[in-house]
Amino acid sequence: MGVRNFLIEGGSGAGKTTVATELERRGFHAVHGDRLLAYQGDPETGDRLVPAAVARHRGDPEFISRHHIWDVEKVKAIVADHTSPVTFFCGGSRNFGRFIDLFDAVFVLEVDLETLNRRLDGRPDEWGAKPAERALILQQHANREGIPQNGIRIDATRPIDDVVDDILARCG
Repeated sequence: MGVRNFLIEGGSGAGKTTVATELERRGFHAVHGDRLLAYQGDPETGDRLVPAAVARHRGDPEFISRHHIWDVEKVKAIVADHTSPVTFFCGGSRNFGRFIDLFDAVFVLEVDLETLNRRLDGRPDEWGAKPAERALILQQHANREGIPQNGIRIDATRPIDDVVDDILARCG
């Protein structure tokens, strides 16, 4: 929904949702991708997984993570709508390669291990609360798995105002 569109990515606990909320507070159009665009599907085809398959793998965080994708057609539709001067898409998906070229820039939020653990400790009812989920998040953090490699790195260990100021400064 923007003339200019930016993707804000990062691993679990990096601060994508917090950045989206702060951008909204400042009057920017932000799309919470994990809430509005995400579903469990095949990262290659985009086909939605049938509920029985998702239910069968509910206890398998690797399966859930690998199939956490965004609706590519919805991303394209929002990008094509130029109602807003700028739109920020915030969240993670395993199929970002299918739409990453639509963005003017990609920002990757980065945190150190200590910050990541502190943030995961602070969300007892969300993704990462269960030991197997947390282990996967820590493995993905160590390997930078599932993160765009050529994005603009943003130190997300800083206060949220500083993180968002840095992103906005880099948007021009």
